[in-house]
Amino acid sequence: MASTQTLTTTVNWKHWISTFLLNGIALAFIFFMPAISHMLSIQLYMVEPMRLMLILALVHTHKKNAYLLAVTLPLFSFLISAHPVLFKAGLISAELVVNVAVFYFLASRIHTLGAIFASIWISKLFYFVVKYFALQTAVLSGAMFGIPIWVQLATSAVFSVYLFLMYKKPAN
Repeated sequence: MASTQTLTTTVNWKHWISTFLLNGIALAFIFFMPAISHMLSIQLYMVEPMRLMLILALVHTHKKNAYLLAVTLPLFSFLISAHPVLFKAGLISAELVVNVAVFYFLASRIHTLGAIFASIWISKLFYFVVKYFALQTAVLSGAMFGIPIWVQLATSAVFSVYLFLMYKKPAN
């Protein structure tokens, strides 16, 4: 009995440590991303750093943490740098939440690779539809596509393959 309890406690500690580490790294990455981009003269936003952190959360932590990061990373970015604007930060949060929800919905029904790739693009479709109406009503300004579609396809493919190779379905 004691050894089972010790094993459960150890697993819980490892679970929480990995969650806190990932969340700390995610927040630090978002915090330092503008400075790193400036120093390297590379547009790091092109690799969708918030979605990258979300994929890492899906693989290495748990569902609640993935939702937590989906909601907080864009808002954290807005609070520390006023970028993106508040409406767009909310839209990105909603997109990432849709990504997580659709992934978990599809993952129990289809192959994991298809589930993650489809969930990314369904969430992007949601984002682009809302963004289109926001641009039409002057709630937002700017271009419809800030990142070229081919780059988005490439990052989606890389993220999907990573999740496919690393993801372990939770036991029911």
